[in-house]
Amino acid sequence: MTKKWFQIGLASIFLFSLALRFWGLGRFNTLVFDEIYYAKFGNNYLSHVPFFDGHPPLGKYMIAVGIWVGSHVPFWQDTVNGLTGSLLSPWSYRWINAFSGSFIPLIIASIAYQLSYRHSFALLAGFFTACDGIFIVESRYALINIYIVLFGLLGQWLFLLALANQRQRPIYLVLAGIGFGASVATKWNGLFFLLGIYLIWIIGWIWQWIIKAKSQAKDVIDDLSASLTRNSTITLIRYQQTNAQISLLQNLTQINIWQIVFFLGIIPLAVYSLIWIPHLQLDTKYGFLEVHQQILAFHERLGGNNAKVHPYCAAWYKWPLMNRPMAYYYQTTQSVTDPLPVFGPALPAGVGKVIYDVHAMGNPFLWWFGAAAILFLIGMLIIQLVIPWVKQKRFSLPTKLSIDTWIALYLVVNYAVNLVPWMKVTRCVFIYHYMTAVVFAFLAIAWFVDQCFRSYYRPLRALGITISFLILLAFVFWMPIYLGLPLSSGGYKVRMWFNSWI
Repeated sequence: MTKKWFQIGLASIFLFSLALRFWGLGRFNTLVFDEIYYAKFGNNYLSHVPFFDGHPPLGKYMIAVGIWVGSHVPFWQDTVNGLTGSLLSPWSYRWINAFSGSFIPLIIASIAYQLSYRHSFALLAGFFTACDGIFIVESRYALINIYIVLFGLLGQWLFLLALANQRQRPIYLVLAGIGFGASVATKWNGLFFLLGIYLIWIIGWIWQWIIKAKSQAKDVIDDLSASLTRNSTITLIRYQQTNAQISLLQNLTQINIWQIVFFLGIIPLAVYSLIWIPHLQLDTKYGFLEVHQQILAFHERLGGNNAKVHPYCAAWYKWPLMNRPMAYYYQTTQSVTDPLPVFGPALPAGVGKVIYDVHAMGNPFLWWFGAAAILFLIGMLIIQLVIPWVKQKRFSLPTKLSIDTWIALYLVVNYAVNLVPWMKVTRCVFIYHYMTAVVFAFLAIAWFVDQCFRSYYRPLRALGITISFLILLAFVFWMPIYLGLPLSSGGYKVRMWFNSWI
């Protein structure tokens, strides 16, 4: 694939994402789900109304910027409401999320390309992400979860660019630090994206130290004469010849601990702290340290993780299989020609014949295949790294890891880092908390499908085509509940495959 066609593919994915997020953005002239908090909080910054929220302020700043811009344009003003405390159109408090969320598939495609330099892998990763439902839903309303993912992935992509560009490395590392700081300044779990980079960097250094130790042990056995110099030169030449074929992640040891501490420690902390200043100037009730104590106490008060606390509570182990998605909006009318139901309760059961449902639900086949792909990568790592260790009865690593092994390490580590911490959380959590982990499952299934397409075996290529087709077909089938399109009662029920989905 040429660079031109690759760029056309990326542009098409972006336009596809943009269209899905902006179509009918103002259809529901009300506050949907947590817009009752975040749209109001964003407007509070503009109307100078102090408030407390259980999360850092950056997501609400973004919504406030959208409201300010939206209130200064002559369009998007066909419908308005006063539910945020000011007379605003739904477009004004939603458009910036829709625009920002459209970049997530592009950033994921860019990460895939930096990991592999394969156009096909990158395009598949971007396209699969564009076909996911929960990212579309979260981008179409004034919510804040997309900013955790957007800034966290941006930080990781910039870190990979730093590995690939030695001359511009300090610039990319500064920008990466800013991205990670912004992710944490949206919600605290944005820290997991940075933790993933810490762990993969540590793995890189450990692997390099073991390889260096093995090399030094071999040199002791070798002849310490002039042949040693000749052999070392040959080894260096061979390394240089194969270096272009090894993973970018083997450059991790080019970044030392002081660079990590400054660029990915001090800078994110400084960015996080500075982002708090406008909020603390507005709400002077708590200082910087005290507001963090209040946030922690807020989450501790949310109670256990069960349906008695909230009907949509879902423990971490339910997320990969998508056992408990959430209805963000549900209303009924008697006819598709009736006005869109935005205020008041739904019609009594049996009266409403047309259902408008916005479900925070992923693309089922994409999530299920993604979880299976993560398990496949874990199995691949066990076969390549653990089994030889067991057979030799001593710890040993191969002297060279393939590009795909490094990709597997990167995806598995980041997926685990974004999921495992939730195992210890006892408060009520929801399926949208899985968004930071599932993006790496998207990358995993894109990698697997790309391997199928690149295979010489026809059954594997057919498998890749089948998986891609099922993901696309599932997206089209469930699209009405992502976009809140009118459904008959039968059409709604046929999309609710399990009782736990309702």
